[in-house]
Amino acid sequence: MNTHGIAIIGTGNNARAHVFAVLSNSKARLAALVTDNPEQGQALAAANGVSCPVYTDLDPMLSDPEIEIVIVCTPNNLHAQQATLAAQAGKNLLIEKPVALNLAELRLMSEAVRQSGVKTQVGFVLRWNPYLRIAKKLITDGAVGRVFMVETCYWHSTPRAAPGHWMTTRSVAGSVFLMGGCHALDSARWLAGSDIVEVSAFGTQGIGKEWYEYPHTVEALVRFENGAIGRVSASMGCIMPYAYNITVMGDKGTLRDNRLWSHNYPGQTDYVTIPTQMPDSGSVLDHPYAPGLEHLISCIEEGRDTDISLSSTMNVHEALLAIDQSVDEGRPITLPLP
Repeated sequence: MNTHGIAIIGTGNNARAHVFAVLSNSKARLAALVTDNPEQGQALAAANGVSCPVYTDLDPMLSDPEIEIVIVCTPNNLHAQQATLAAQAGKNLLIEKPVALNLAELRLMSEAVRQSGVKTQVGFVLRWNPYLRIAKKLITDGAVGRVFMVETCYWHSTPRAAPGHWMTTRSVAGSVFLMGGCHALDSARWLAGSDIVEVSAFGTQGIGKEWYEYPHTVEALVRFENGAIGRVSASMGCIMPYAYNITVMGDKGTLRDNRLWSHNYPGQTDYVTIPTQMPDSGSVLDHPYAPGLEHLISCIEEGRDTDISLSSTMNVHEALLAIDQSVDEGRPITLPLP
């Protein structure tokens, strides 16, 4: 069986999960690691029993014809430039979120992908979480009727975001929504089944975890093109266990996490509870990276776009930037951005 050569740029926390996904896929092989810390790269390869080149520069990796897919999982401020170079080199891409920290980088990368014709997948890995896939199917099958409100939250008091860590800096991390709240926003748009056309957001900073260079907690109200509304919350300043809560209201029922109230069950006196794996862990090692990579490889082999390609998620990325703009300027922002 021919395997797809995969290079991973970055050897930090997310890279470990991507390495496991590659090694678990019979159609994939880890062909290279790229890192500014070669000792860390060599240790990551050795810990997983892999023998592959560990580069400190992109050029030799991008010039290798055996490498077909590039996974970008470096700090946030590097994603757009590295993905753009990989697209220009003709490599298919799995880009960790956020794909860019500003609109100019986002559009340059999008144009590079369009011109090269490579396949892309954005790292909204929770699209493969079993609960979220059940929720999407319930909505598609009409269990709650026409959706008019979606509420999602990403609350993660990660101990990694200590004083001085890049995740707390505006220039590298961007914002709390670009860090992790992007998952909640993508879930809200996906479950609503409609693009976001307006956002209005408020943030708080300086009360708790004062070392963050950006508001560590942001609440965003969103309006969807189909008339539905939403509230999306992101906090890395919270002092609590990880939470990723979801509510979907429709004209024939409501989904509150894994509890369903639906017109399909006349006479029910309480919510129907759906036993499934919830998105209730902040550890990347608990997230479904493997089915995401499997989907990307299938799409490459079949010559079709992925379900979460760069082009199909541009509305999410613009909405993330609009939320940050709304916090900074204190006003609603309409989409698409000019």
